[in-house]
Amino acid sequence: MIDLLIVVAFAAYAIGSGLRSRHLAGRNLQEYFLAGKSVSGWRSGCSMAATQFAADTPLLVSGLVATAGIFALWRLWIYGLAFLLLAFVFATGWRRGGVLTDAELTQVRYSGRAVPLLRFLKAVYYGTVINCVVLAMVLVAAIRIAEVFLPWHQWLPEGVYGAALAAVQGIGLELGNSVTGLPQDVATTNNLISILLILLFTAAYSTTGGLRSVIATDVVQFALAMIGTAVYAWVVVDAAGGFGHLTERVVDLYGDAEADRMLSFGPDMAGGLLLPFLVLIGLQWLFQMNSDGTGYLAQRSMACRTDRDARTAGVLFAWAQVFLRSLFWLAIAVGLLVLYPFTPEQAGSPEFAASREILFVTGIEDYLPPGVRGLMLTGLLAALASTVDTHLNWGASYWSNDVYHGLVCRRWLKREPRDRELVVVARLSNVGILVIALVVMANLGSIQAAWFISLLFGAGMGAVLVLRWLWNRITLWSELAAMVASLITAPVLLLTLGMDAENEWLRLSIMAGVTTAAAIGVTFVTPRTDPDVLLDFYRQVRPYGFWRREAALSGEDPGEPVRLLAQRVRAVGATALSLFLLLVGVGRLIVAPPGASALMTWGMIAGGLALVPVWWRYLTGEDLRFRQPAAGDAPAE
Repeated sequence: MIDLLIVVAFAAYAIGSGLRSRHLAGRNLQEYFLAGKSVSGWRSGCSMAATQFAADTPLLVSGLVATAGIFALWRLWIYGLAFLLLAFVFATGWRRGGVLTDAELTQVRYSGRAVPLLRFLKAVYYGTVINCVVLAMVLVAAIRIAEVFLPWHQWLPEGVYGAALAAVQGIGLELGNSVTGLPQDVATTNNLISILLILLFTAAYSTTGGLRSVIATDVVQFALAMIGTAVYAWVVVDAAGGFGHLTERVVDLYGDAEADRMLSFGPDMAGGLLLPFLVLIGLQWLFQMNSDGTGYLAQRSMACRTDRDARTAGVLFAWAQVFLRSLFWLAIAVGLLVLYPFTPEQAGSPEFAASREILFVTGIEDYLPPGVRGLMLTGLLAALASTVDTHLNWGASYWSNDVYHGLVCRRWLKREPRDRELVVVARLSNVGILVIALVVMANLGSIQAAWFISLLFGAGMGAVLVLRWLWNRITLWSELAAMVASLITAPVLLLTLGMDAENEWLRLSIMAGVTTAAAIGVTFVTPRTDPDVLLDFYRQVRPYGFWRREAALSGEDPGEPVRLLAQRVRAVGATALSLFLLLVGVGRLIVAPPGASALMTWGMIAGGLALVPVWWRYLTGEDLRFRQPAAGDAPAE
């Protein structure tokens, strides 16, 4: 009963936050999607971390450690570089841009008759294709959590449940394979009921209160999730033998060679994995759709009240995401290797990844006492809700602002829609996004498979998204070329190279190379962007990088944007080095690889701490070229 009360209390808070924010959110799209640019840096950063926490990510971590070892988690940790690049280089630009979505930025950055087309295509590509695949991946995790904790066939009256079961059997619906041994139709019925209730709950506050209610809920969700995860990590490690004994327990169960492979923070140098590893960590963080913050991270940056708040949000997000939560999940994943050992035969089965992913949830049921279990379950459901509400809010921003407002009303109907009309469209857009995501979810296998697909489709845009901020020569045709090349190349790679994890590095390499070459090549054979548009963009946003002409026309030193870019890159480097040294150092204290040097471990921790004052100065400094506007002010010239 106490577990249920904790869940109900969170649900009441979330719905209440939506009701409290509904009047402000209903005024116009800026209030609905950007909270009137009134969000503080710490709240924005916590919201980013809550959204990235997700319900699927801890399950993914458990699967990765079991299938490929700790070093595979660099696939997640390396995103810290992208998060820090957003914080120090792009966050202020997003905030100064004066736009509601990243798709709308095309009208500020580019010129030409094809600008509306690019804006529309980006809205569809990001808001529907990418957004719905990621949302479907989250829903796959949701049904695995729900199947363990929400047995509706035992709770609901027979008449009510029988009608739902008959409907599922009648249409032949299947939502994933059962992980608890239930008949497929029963598991699907339970999952369908759970998904619909979760989506109705999420829509109840996110569609009414907009970004304000989403962020208010995210802050509480993040606190609940971190407290619950910390307790869960302690319980799992204690049950597995306690801190200091995890390594020897893994060695006892799997042998020296396998333990060394699973617990190493680096690749197997002798196993042919070095090149794939270097390719993945070298490319994945940059060649992905969020490389410059595009999407909900940019939305959180745009919602900040000042430039410093936008920068603070990105740095806080990186540390919370990559350092804090990763250490908890690392301890849990290794503890689960001890508590639920597997054989080599099991490791070779096609369902192995999915079976290890679900153990994150099984461990909660098996090892956490009442109350703590309710807290962790609430954290997982809240993590799910925070990701769903963000993707609904983000996707609806494209449909209402870029498709309905920018294309349907202005270009086709030749009229200016009312603010409340746009808010209504935004709220209704959530329904379409949910339907598409449910269809995609029904055709997904493991979370890893969905993750690989989203990475592949997103990889084609990374380079051009970064370059448009740093280089004035990039044009709208560059982005269009990258998008078209991505949509053509991804299906070809999936058909020829399949979905095997061993070929992931090769798929990403080919995708990055083809799309970047297409974008750069098209840049030099297509017309330049109108110089007046570039000058207006520079004066409004003050981007860093290769903007000599625009800087000179604005009365600045032509070399200043490049010098400032170098300074910001140093900030990214210092912060990233500090972050990764502390992550690996503390991680090695929790789970020491066999034969690990204590001197090296403590040296990493000391080095990471020594760099904190270095990057802190960059974080608290100001860009003197740009006056800090108050919340809601127009950007300074």
